[in-house]
Amino acid sequence: MATLWGISFDAAPISGLVVEFVKTARIFRDRGFRICLDLGYDVKADKNAFFRPYRDEQRQLPEWVELSRVPGIERLPGYGPDLVTELMTGLGCRDERVDFLADQLRRLILDEWARLDVSFVIVENGTLPENVVYTEALYRAIEEYGASRRLGRFVVWRDHDLMWQSEPGTGKYGEFPYPGTVAPRNSPFVQYVVLHARARDQMLDWVPGLRDITVLPNTFTHATAEITSRNAGFRAEFGIPGHVPLIARCTRIIRQKRIDRDLRLLAALGSRVEPWLFVAGDTGESPEEYARLTALAEELGVRGRVVFGGRLAPRESPSAEGYSVRDLLAHATVMSFLTSYDYESYGNPIGEAIASRVPYLSTRYELYETVYGSHGFRAPVLDITAHDLPAESFVDEVAELLTDERKRAEMAEHNFRLGERRIGRDRAEELVDRLLPAPMGDRVRMSVVVPVFNEAANLPSALDSLYDQRDADGALLDRSLYEIVLVDNNSTDDTAEVVARFTAGHPDLAIHLVPEPEQGPACARRTGMDFAAARSRRRAAADEGRFYLVGADADCRVAPDWLWQLFVAMESDKKAIGVCNYYYEPEHFTHRPRLWHAIDRTLRCREVTFSLFGGFPDGKGFAVDRDVYEAVGGVEIFYQLRDGKFVNHLSDDWDFGIKVRASGEDIGYAPLSRVEINPRRVNHAIEEVITGTAYGSGGTIVMRDIRVDDPVVDREVDLTAEEAQQAWEFSIKDFTPKNTILPVLLTPSLLDDARVVEFFGADLARRLRRRIAEITDETRLRDFTPIHSYKTPSFRLYFEFREEIFARLRATVGEDIGYPPPLPPCLAEVPEERFAEFVRYYCEDRESGDAHDYFGNGGVF
Repeated sequence: MATLWGISFDAAPISGLVVEFVKTARIFRDRGFRICLDLGYDVKADKNAFFRPYRDEQRQLPEWVELSRVPGIERLPGYGPDLVTELMTGLGCRDERVDFLADQLRRLILDEWARLDVSFVIVENGTLPENVVYTEALYRAIEEYGASRRLGRFVVWRDHDLMWQSEPGTGKYGEFPYPGTVAPRNSPFVQYVVLHARARDQMLDWVPGLRDITVLPNTFTHATAEITSRNAGFRAEFGIPGHVPLIARCTRIIRQKRIDRDLRLLAALGSRVEPWLFVAGDTGESPEEYARLTALAEELGVRGRVVFGGRLAPRESPSAEGYSVRDLLAHATVMSFLTSYDYESYGNPIGEAIASRVPYLSTRYELYETVYGSHGFRAPVLDITAHDLPAESFVDEVAELLTDERKRAEMAEHNFRLGERRIGRDRAEELVDRLLPAPMGDRVRMSVVVPVFNEAANLPSALDSLYDQRDADGALLDRSLYEIVLVDNNSTDDTAEVVARFTAGHPDLAIHLVPEPEQGPACARRTGMDFAAARSRRRAAADEGRFYLVGADADCRVAPDWLWQLFVAMESDKKAIGVCNYYYEPEHFTHRPRLWHAIDRTLRCREVTFSLFGGFPDGKGFAVDRDVYEAVGGVEIFYQLRDGKFVNHLSDDWDFGIKVRASGEDIGYAPLSRVEINPRRVNHAIEEVITGTAYGSGGTIVMRDIRVDDPVVDREVDLTAEEAQQAWEFSIKDFTPKNTILPVLLTPSLLDDARVVEFFGADLARRLRRRIAEITDETRLRDFTPIHSYKTPSFRLYFEFREEIFARLRATVGEDIGYPPPLPPCLAEVPEERFAEFVRYYCEDRESGDAHDYFGNGGVF
């Protein structure tokens, strides 16, 4: 079972942060998640709970929330409340202890997440600089865990009270730009959430360039808190007459909450209304303030109408014992929120009243207009910038509201309807839906994985073509049979916005956007396929038939029946991999006949060899059976050194095919599943193709972006005859070892196939079989799975049999295929009787990379 793990930086058994977590966690619970919550005792030093074991906290939470904490944290040397206090009061005096402890704590967090199989995390108020060690450790754990499990944006980092909102007058957190805190950082795994637009703007002022920050108000379940048999005795329990108006105040009993204003309002209303006041809060939190308030109530003559009822269970999470805020609201006439000007960031009691169809009254505190007033909510509002205590006009407005039942009902109904749209549970579900893909449908048989890097201009048409897939008869393909997985590989353009708009406009096709922080299409393809494979495995229903992972490229165009033909081929042939038919539109090369002739010859050769051997997958279009994909370990990323740095190798699709074929599985060709290659790939790399440096030199294959339009390329100018010949020779040298020799090298049994024997000729087929066995024994290799271990034997076999292989290509493809390109000069001088010996030296040369440069640079065709 997938697990949601949450942590509250409030370090309290029940608080606004915990309540918000429970409300969001309920959505995950309804979707089958296990829910774990760390109350964060080991975060804050001022709550006197550091390292304290849990006691009766579980009784205050729903039974489906499991209390959790990071084991072993209490044994970290030097980590404790004294250090936390020291670092916080130092406001930026961080030293080596922070890095050391953060790294140790990171390990403990990762161990716990792995044990629980965590797949989603909610951090409540993590940006407050209460504990820089824990915050730093959490960020490090998120990056490592997300990367290792190739998760998407699996963390919601929600801030309720930022430094400029939470008791700013105390100077507790220092001054802007808050050097003592761990500032938010961009991460492909984190979605930041703030409660209102002003907080977002202030966050961006603090951390310019912060991405993935969204506004999500605190949300509430909109349902009237009705009087039921369970809470019918609430008033009697607290000695409140059944007929009197009741003002409810849910708050901490501390000076900043200004409960004295409620007492003075009660007195000012006098004999006109004579309401009662119920204050729900812990009277023991600040005994001095409680004593001050009771004395003031006595002084004002209202003590008999004031009930300090103690802390109630949260409205959204009623406990099994005692009363909750929901019970109070069922009996309240109005809810009061006469708080300090600069203390509150949101005002949850207002939202609770709105969602319960109870009118409210409030002060115009600093953020009241931002959160409620500017959105059209209606209430008596005390302007405390002009009047610190309830003014006469405000008292009159409250009196009218308490006595006019019709006005109360109209105001409550207006706020309730507006609240459903703005602060209803649907808002939280929208965020969860965006971050947590809906479960895969039972009928889905294919996930189409598309790596995307700065393809915003091409994406609309690419998505249109994927959406408009049809069957062989031209009827729209049932969209419940497939889904689209787009992997954003650090795009800096509007890729995410394009996908969001398309997804919103096409709700009948499941489309997912997942991030991959490591640059390169290989990494993106692996992430997308792993994501899709895991989703398909999590389905509750039993699979009906094989499930396919399908690769595609964002800049190529698939035919209308591309997916259907690929699906039919996989279903009928039962091969492990199905390779598509790739082509260029000839009209793109109308004015360049020599270039087109070079390309066309390669395409014709490919048609013959793919039909015989199945070919190898290309990222532009292929399908793989999910079970085979997982059995061979999926897409594997290999690395090479380039300019002193490791870079991932670009031929992941070929290398994956090699792994599959070497495992004993078959690869099939689906000629009717067609993909048009974008001609800009040739346009951008043509100079390098001509010179044989398209994919690097000196033994290193270079990852290049050959998809970007190059305005320098003149598409009307053809190659010279010499350039065309050079381009063709590099293309055919790259093609022939891979497509005529490598398949039989990896699967010698192909040489038993009558069609393959007919292609090679019986004599050549027999000698190839013998030579493959000799080379395999000579090199002591039993398979050719490791990266490039296939290169040496396939290159050697090419040199040894090149004349005969080209003769067969001329016979089957056409005489214009011609003859093998010239040998490297070093081999031209080798005596014939020692040719095979020196071919081996040449192909195994670990120093110069000459063999790589000779063979490996024409694949762009």
